[in-house]
Amino acid sequence: MVFKFSKIIKTSIVVFSMACTVPVSADPIRSAIDPNFPPHAFPNLNGGYQGFNVDLGEEIAKRLGREIVIDGAQYSVLIPALNAGKYDFLLAPTTVSEERAKSVLFTEGYLENNFTLVVKKDREDIAGLEDLKGKTITVNKGSGPEEWARKNQQEYGYEIGVYGTNADAVQAVISGRADANLAGVTPSAWAVKSNPSIKTTSLIRTGSVWSIPFRIDDFENRDKVSNALKCMKQDGTLQALHEKWFGMSAEPDSATVVIVEGHGIPGLYGYSETPVEPVCN
Repeated sequence: MVFKFSKIIKTSIVVFSMACTVPVSADPIRSAIDPNFPPHAFPNLNGGYQGFNVDLGEEIAKRLGREIVIDGAQYSVLIPALNAGKYDFLLAPTTVSEERAKSVLFTEGYLENNFTLVVKKDREDIAGLEDLKGKTITVNKGSGPEEWARKNQQEYGYEIGVYGTNADAVQAVISGRADANLAGVTPSAWAVKSNPSIKTTSLIRTGSVWSIPFRIDDFENRDKVSNALKCMKQDGTLQALHEKWFGMSAEPDSATVVIVEGHGIPGLYGYSETPVEPVCN
């Protein structure tokens, strides 16, 4: 099976740390992000990518004593590419769901994944989901918001426009081709900050988190990265990244702070409930 990626930029990052005693392996980690999803991942003017999830990947690689190569492509092709063996895991924000847990293996969550609506600033007729009947909302193809929108479409009576990137989904609202964009709180806040003609309205608490997906049988590497995430929570590194990219601290009871006892997402396939004591360098 051949996967075609548009506008792929590859950045090979060798990460060293004075405090890291793990030898660097010659075999790099292969991962990928959606490069049009700020502040999680977006092009760096000096080449490659920047963002919360890029920093997250670099930190994981450093703690594993590995190099990391990060590709960029539309989110909708990334999980098939992961399962085809192109990548070791995905850095692209991936919403945990029972359905997805049937095809990928999750680490514990690292970020809360609540949604919001983005509308034009002069729209006063859309304050929440109950105002969407007969209107069109946009979503990023293959994303958690698309899955949520389809599951709740009958209840709220909206039409769904699907776009290859979240930036295109937001642009459809700006241009008047759609009424609202459904996306995560953090990318939506970034979009509003970058464009004064739009605003966010209505916080939608999903109860879900973002997690790092692996191939369904790759327990060994999932557990290694899970351990790294636990150490990043324990020493405050993940909280520091949250403050750097989102301008605020994560809540004490959030996935960015709380360390899960075992490996994976409790209640879903692949969760190892045996208590784990993080092994940190």
